[in-house]
Amino acid sequence: MSTRVSPSPTPTEVVPAAAARVRRPRPSFETWSWFFMRVSGLVLVFLALAHFALTHIVNDVVETDAAFVAERWDNPLWRLFDWTLLALALLHGLNGLRWSIDDYVRRPALRAGVKAVVYTVSGVLFAYGTFTIVTFAS
Repeated sequence: MSTRVSPSPTPTEVVPAAAARVRRPRPSFETWSWFFMRVSGLVLVFLALAHFALTHIVNDVVETDAAFVAERWDNPLWRLFDWTLLALALLHGLNGLRWSIDDYVRRPALRAGVKAVVYTVSGVLFAYGTFTIVTFAS
C-alpha cells in the first residue's frame, strides 16, 4: 500500500491576498461596552485606592467634614478627581447592571421597565453628584 503525498502548492496556486483576509465583525455597542468595563475597572482600582488612602489613612476620618471638603475642592484638580471617580463608578456599575438585567429579566416589557428605572436613577445620581461637585461653595 503506497501513500501518495500531494506536492506543495506552486506560487500560482496560492490563495489571493484579498481572499486570505480574515473578516472581522464590525465593532458594536456591546464590543465597546466590554472594552469600557475592562478599562474603567482598571482606572477605578487606582482612583478608589487613592481616594481611600487620602481620605481614610492620610487624613483622620474624624476630621473629614464640610470644611475639609471645601478646602480640598478649592483646587480644581481635586474636583476633577472626584468627578472622574463618580462618573466612572456610576457608568461601570450601570453597565454591569445592564448586563445582569439582560441575563436575568426574560420578559422584554419588564426588562425595558427595569432598565428605564435604573437609567433614571443613575441619571439623577450623576446629575446630583455633578451638581454638588461643581457648585460646592467654600
